[in-house]
Amino acid sequence: MDIEEQYDKIFRYCYFKIADKQLAQDITQETFLRFYRQDLRLDSSKELPYLYTIAKNLCVDEFRKKTVYHAENIEENIVCDRSEEWINRLTLRSVIAKLSKEEQELLLLRYVNEVSVTSICKITGLSRFAVYRRLSKTLKWLKEELKKEGFSE
Repeated sequence: MDIEEQYDKIFRYCYFKIADKQLAQDITQETFLRFYRQDLRLDSSKELPYLYTIAKNLCVDEFRKKTVYHAENIEENIVCDRSEEWINRLTLRSVIAKLSKEEQELLLLRYVNEVSVTSICKITGLSRFAVYRRLSKTLKWLKEELKKEGFSE
């Protein structure tokens, strides 16, 4: 397992979950500390799901500590330039924001962090069939919504 690559992916996952850059960095660091503190003899197919499970649990713990959650923090890193790319990003973000958190998480894990379906099953507790079905349904919906917004295939 490439630790540097996984570190970035776990950070994105945590940032997606809690929408606070500094806190996501702290949780990512804590995830790896806990992962290495455990002197487990995991085979390589179980390391990644275990890592995501630690990160997920830490994010849940942090979410429970907060009394108010502000989704607006997600937008803190958008740079306001008037280019077409910026408009496309905003459109894509607004379309993705219409998805449920579970659907967003599946897209993040599979297509942004490139996690295998087998590992996603272990992380989420879903069957392979359920993961494939939900991803397929979500991608179909996304394509339709993006067509409505003027994006071509």
